Amino acid sequence: MSALFSPFKLRDLTLPNRIVVSPMCQYSAVDGKATEWHMVHLGTMALSGAGMLCIEATAVEAIGRITPGDLGLYDDATEAALKPVLAAIRKHSKIAVTMQLAHAGRKASSHAPWDGGQQVALNEGGWVAQAPSPVPQKPGELPPQEIDAAGLVRIRDAFVATAKRADRLGIDALELHGAHGYLLHEFLSPISNHRTDAYGGSLENRMRFPLEVFDAVRAAFPASKPVGFRVSASDWVDGGWNVEQTIVLANELKKRGVDWIDVSSGGVSPLQKIAIGPGYQVPFAEAVKKATGLPIFAVGLITEPQQAEDIISSGKADFVALARGILYDPRWPWHAAAELGATVEAPPQYWRSQPSTQKALFGDTTFGGR
Repeated sequence: MSALFSPFKLRDLTLPNRIVVSPMCQYSAVDGKATEWHMVHLGTMALSGAGMLCIEATAVEAIGRITPGDLGLYDDATEAALKPVLAAIRKHSKIAVTMQLAHAGRKASSHAPWDGGQQVALNEGGWVAQAPSPVPQKPGELPPQEIDAAGLVRIRDAFVATAKRADRLGIDALELHGAHGYLLHEFLSPISNHRTDAYGGSLENRMRFPLEVFDAVRAAFPASKPVGFRVSASDWVDGGWNVEQTIVLANELKKRGVDWIDVSSGGVSPLQKIAIGPGYQVPFAEAVKKATGLPIFAVGLITEPQQAEDIISSGKADFVALARGILYDPRWPWHAAAELGATVEAPPQYWRSQPSTQKALFGDTTFGGR
């Protein structure tokens, strides 16, 4: 029995395997609204054979978008635009659909990566970003506006409103984005959080707002549906957020009923020095797993089926979340199942694609025809 293809239960949601399609920004929405691209992209990912598909970072308010092309779920129009996408997925796939709720904080108002990724000037359609402190992401950028007490309430309530919209759309689970230098991570990291009130300074204070957001979302989303949290386990900068603080945060989230921790790293500073290699973030996942006992998603240059199998079977993590690798090979779970002697879900239209040496790849299926 392959560990990678064994089931796992998160509250009332049972996943057939441990492969997750990571949330991957597509920068292809219009005024926050999903487009035909999302139908094609998410449809492709939904037929991958993974156990869970996580929709890209979805902004909870318009000024919380990274780019003008970011997906949002903050009004009736953005909610309506996602309905046909999800309907198509549900018609043709049994995959669990999760949504990552996000706010870009000081990294908002940026160009898409293929347009350089730099801050969009106000006279070019950009907007003033908001953040824990008026500290720009990069030298020379327009500083963000420091979020005041009313702003904290507004943003927390925006996360709640988006969670309720996601439930109405039939989303199976949520993940809060507390990584990669976006708003919740900005509160956590001393690099970006210079506040002197109850939301800055000590570790307890820096965790306060992300935990308040989690508590509010968890209370607003059905108890039967899981809610996870993505972290950057290290800023990769001296004096920044680190794995020890991540473990403290994860244990606080555990007290509050978090269902998984998705362990990534980096993103809060251009000064980061990341040692990249195969599975380079897995040790962070393993450390959080060992210290908390929570279900853990491992990410970062996990590209080979046996590599993924070893991560799960050794107990370093409970899931592997794939991003670039599954974009490059949207049938990665099929190929992994074939290599590991497992079965995978596939639509009947594709059953004839089984290699002659892998007759049971899609389970007990038959295909007639003339």
